[in-house]
Amino acid sequence: MKSGEQLRSELAAINHRSYPAYKSLKGEYRFPDYILSIDHVQGDPFAAPSHVSLILESARCGFPAEYLKGIRNRTAMADYLLRRFGEAVNRFSFKAKGSGKSGLIKVSRCGQEILRRSACSVDEKRIIVRFHVGFPANGRTINSPELEKIFFDFLPKAAAGSLHYRSLNAADLKGYLELFEDQEFIREELKKRGLSAFVCDGSVLPRESGISGRPMKGAVPFVSPESLRIALDLPNRGKITGMGIPKGITLIVGGGYHGKSTLLDALQAGVYEHVPGDGREYVITDASGVKLRSEDGRFVKDVDISMFINHLPNKKDTRRFSTEDASGSTSQAAGIIEAIEAGSRLFLLDEDTSATNFMVRDSFMQEVISPEQEPITPFLLRARSLYEKNGISTILVAGSSGAFFHIADTIIQMDNYIPVDIREKVKALLPKYPLPDAGIRDTGEEFPGQSASDRRIMTRDTTVRTRRNYYGKVTDQPEKIKIHVNGTDSFSLGRDEVDLRYIEQIVDEEQMAALADILKYACENLIDGKRTLDQVVKSVLEKLRTEEFDFFKRGGYVPSGLAMPRDQEIYACFNRFRRP
Repeated sequence: MKSGEQLRSELAAINHRSYPAYKSLKGEYRFPDYILSIDHVQGDPFAAPSHVSLILESARCGFPAEYLKGIRNRTAMADYLLRRFGEAVNRFSFKAKGSGKSGLIKVSRCGQEILRRSACSVDEKRIIVRFHVGFPANGRTINSPELEKIFFDFLPKAAAGSLHYRSLNAADLKGYLELFEDQEFIREELKKRGLSAFVCDGSVLPRESGISGRPMKGAVPFVSPESLRIALDLPNRGKITGMGIPKGITLIVGGGYHGKSTLLDALQAGVYEHVPGDGREYVITDASGVKLRSEDGRFVKDVDISMFINHLPNKKDTRRFSTEDASGSTSQAAGIIEAIEAGSRLFLLDEDTSATNFMVRDSFMQEVISPEQEPITPFLLRARSLYEKNGISTILVAGSSGAFFHIADTIIQMDNYIPVDIREKVKALLPKYPLPDAGIRDTGEEFPGQSASDRRIMTRDTTVRTRRNYYGKVTDQPEKIKIHVNGTDSFSLGRDEVDLRYIEQIVDEEQMAALADILKYACENLIDGKRTLDQVVKSVLEKLRTEEFDFFKRGGYVPSGLAMPRDQEIYACFNRFRRP
């Protein structure tokens, strides 16, 4: 391994040369407090910036040994250190001058959620931070004195001020780790107590705006109804109280603008841990929970939607249903079946974003159009068996149909952002508003799952392109798959667009980037026209669990800018990949 002083000499030697000479710097260099690894060098100052890593010995950073043990502590530690390093580095970004991206120092921007990210990893031996640097140039001529400032002045100061225990607020870090431990404790308590979710008293659920994840100032704090209030004794904070939502079918109702969707939004975000000060730190939901909605126009391939849709006039087989352009009801039916196969034990739905004819059919409509003439079995008729036979709970925001009152185990009315348990009140009213038998009758069937022979077989892209080499020889090569990520809405993989805009629990662009990489890997290594989608995804999940971010290695290094998605989002991504 070369020394830092050798790097300084190499920088001096390539000054004023053409930009590609920067590639000679690739490698590792020993600095007093860390190893600087130049993993990848950009092609020119206007291209994507270079990839750089700092590798520190955990023992020399001075952190208490218990902070570095166990996946919980490591996840929280990595998130905390990444945020502190990002704050330190931002003071120096573009302080080194030049053309294009010269002087850029870019670190992953973390949101309100604590996610596992490739930008920082922590264990008992090493702490690694990965980020991007724009190597300075004047035009396309190397300006190495400016890069020397970054390597020998800016980065040492940033690392010393953010990656060593002595430089950090010890109480702040301890509180960060303890909060994460408490959140994980609540998640385990949900399983023991038969709960789908927990919302702590005093939580701040409304957000600052539709484009901000920060808590709204002056918002009404959450107060649990007494009948649903439970107490938890957390390992660190001690006793807290809040609303425990039992497993089963829960209805959230209330007037417009009273907080129904705000509560549901908090619950769907509760599958992740949140940072201190978020307001939803102690809003914890079953980690497998999936927010479902209609997706007009989505791609569906070989999905058994017969639990909800049958006897189509065109005689199309709904036990292995495919379409390039699904309707709202069909897309929602497919989404539910796909979520079941992805292992979800909780569905979160909002009537406003659901297909009306999929959710319920009122008694008048049943008189006009008999059930024998209607191919759709509404969700109302399936929700009970989904819970009793399959163990899948539902939390539903309802605003227009009272039919759901008949199947609900728990009913929460939001009144000026304050929840009220109205189950007993509604129970007394139900005899006055009976539904016809056909309106609430459930067959009680258990969803059996698709047979192996009916599952979607994923096919490989065999597109080739003709190339002529330097000597004029013509060769056919597979088309190179390129990735372009469009925020948290979609990504393109080669010429295929994967639309995930309605997968609302993708909360970070880096999760989308990871999904694109995962799908690309599957296309290049697993999809062969023989394996089913389920087999492909399970192979990917096993590899991710054993290798974690090493799975994403390119050219021998782990790239920055990736955040680990849940299993549910990985399945959703593959299911929406438009291939024959």
